[in-house]
Amino acid sequence: MAGLRLEGIRHSLLEPVDLSLAPGGLVFLSGPSGSGKSLLLRAIADLDPNQGEVWLGAETRSAMAPALWRRRVGLLPAESAWWAETVGEHLPDPETGVAPDRSDVAHYLNHLGLGTEVLDWSIARLSTGERQRLALIRLLAQRPEALLLDEVTANLDPTNRRRVEGLIDDYRRNEEAPVLWVSHDPDQRARLGGRSFVIRGGRLEPEP
Repeated sequence: MAGLRLEGIRHSLLEPVDLSLAPGGLVFLSGPSGSGKSLLLRAIADLDPNQGEVWLGAETRSAMAPALWRRRVGLLPAESAWWAETVGEHLPDPETGVAPDRSDVAHYLNHLGLGTEVLDWSIARLSTGERQRLALIRLLAQRPEALLLDEVTANLDPTNRRRVEGLIDDYRRNEEAPVLWVSHDPDQRARLGGRSFVIRGGRLEPEP
């Protein structure tokens, strides 16, 4: 159980950001294309040059090995990379080689309307929406303590959008994981609650 706290996080498009999420807290980000939303998530994950500090509970990002930080604070980009031939080959942690609990994977698959047979599917046969759902499962299977989500339902139909929303909400509540979620869907933000911020002119502002 740990909160997520940003202190003066800054990148090329964004003035310093201070933001705190309690354990299990939910914050949505929106703003015009190119305003820096995705760059903020990448900065928090320490994937791009940035200034400032991020805290996970009482631990700082700067005191942690980058690979460990990125396992504990999991980023799901709008388009995830796939490097092996089949879905199942992507489930062991790429840093440790440790496979997740298969019962967790089966639960996540079922929640998203998929069966365990998809683990044998070729990546090449997957639709954009299937890749999006399976990328979420791949992330959650590593049990991150906080989630950074970038438009993770943008290519889904309404049924699968609700399934993904439900799985993320369950994970957030059950694991008390703070969630920072980039979303342009006002209905989604209204359904799930939490706090909402918008990036305008390089500044992070509470959304009315």
